[in-house]
Amino acid sequence: MTGAISSELPGFSLAWPAGERFGIAAAPGGLALVQDLLNTRPSPAKGFVDLLSTVASAQRWAAAAMAEWAEAGGHRRRRVRLRTADVGELRQLREQLAAVVRTDGEPVLPALSGLTVAAGTAPDGRLDLEPAGSGWQLVGGAVLLEIHRADGLDEWRRLKTCRSSACPIAFYDRSRNNSRVWHDVKVCGNIANLRASRARRRRSAP
Repeated sequence: MTGAISSELPGFSLAWPAGERFGIAAAPGGLALVQDLLNTRPSPAKGFVDLLSTVASAQRWAAAAMAEWAEAGGHRRRRVRLRTADVGELRQLREQLAAVVRTDGEPVLPALSGLTVAAGTAPDGRLDLEPAGSGWQLVGGAVLLEIHRADGLDEWRRLKTCRSSACPIAFYDRSRNNSRVWHDVKVCGNIANLRASRARRRRSAP
C-alpha cells in the first residue's frame, strides 16, 4: 500500500473504509462516498479483494461508508441491510460509475435508474434531500445526491480513476488545472513512463 498521497495532503480524511486500503485522501464532503464505492474494486497487484464480493463484506463496507457519509454531510444516519440481490445491484452501480469517471474527456453524469430521493429534515432543522428505499437503494440514492451536488459545485469532474489499466484506484484531483491522470505519479506514472521508454527504444533499435 502506498501512502504517498496521504502524506502529501495532511488533514484530509482517510477514514473511508475502501479508500483507506490504498492510502487515498478522500474527496471533499459526501463525494467521498462515490469515490469509496469505486474503491471497493479489487486490486490483485496490491493484494486487495473486492469488498462487494460477498454479502458479509458488502454489508461491512456499506454500514461504515454510510455512517461516514452521514457524518460528513450532516445527514440522518440510516441502517443499511443488504441481501444477495442488493450486492449485485451495488456492483452494477459501481461499474456504471467506473465507466464515466475517467481521467480524460468531459465529465459525464451517469444515467442511474431505480433510485429515488425524498425530502427530509437535517439535524440542524433545515430541509434536505435524503435517499429513499432500502438495501442498495439507500446507498445508491446517496450516491445520486452527491453526484448532482458535486456537479453543481464543479467538483464532479475532479473525481477520476487512475489512467493505469492495472490500477482500479479512484482519486480526487486537487491540482489547480485538474490535470492529474495517475493516482500516484511516483507509482503508476513512473511504471507507464518506463514502459513507454522501453517501447520507443525497441522501435528505434536496428
